[in-house]
Amino acid sequence: MAPNARPIYYELSQTDALGLLSRHHVGRLAFTFHDRVDIEPISFVFRDGWIYARTSTGAKLEVVRHNPWVAFEIDEIESRFDWRSVVIHGTIYFLDASGSDRERETYAAALEVIRSVDAETLTPVDPAPHRSTLFRIHADRIIGRASRTAE
Repeated sequence: MAPNARPIYYELSQTDALGLLSRHHVGRLAFTFHDRVDIEPISFVFRDGWIYARTSTGAKLEVVRHNPWVAFEIDEIESRFDWRSVVIHGTIYFLDASGSDRERETYAAALEVIRSVDAETLTPVDPAPHRSTLFRIHADRIIGRASRTAE
């Protein structure tokens, strides 16, 4: 950055924010329980207003089952003052392959979306077979922010 250059901060258009979500497949999931906040990296696919992902069983699942409101973030960073970021606020929904007809259809559709990026998901050659719980997050609110250096 030139000595006199100053960063300009601005909101991304909805189109630019959605484009950023479509280009990336690793983000961070933030969730709370009582007085504790946690952030975990996850791989994901964004499609039609939903984040689709999978995880393994454990404490994180129990926490978000009790408090399903989450935040999700991705970034593109070129330098200290040249970056783009998108934050989604929404509700997490766990998908069940053995539930009602509608739940099974939703699960199958989610699996298809995830396999569009990782075809080995939940197959015999899955590199992460322990991550067997599928979920999706509805993007209730999408906020994109960015910074660039002034020219």
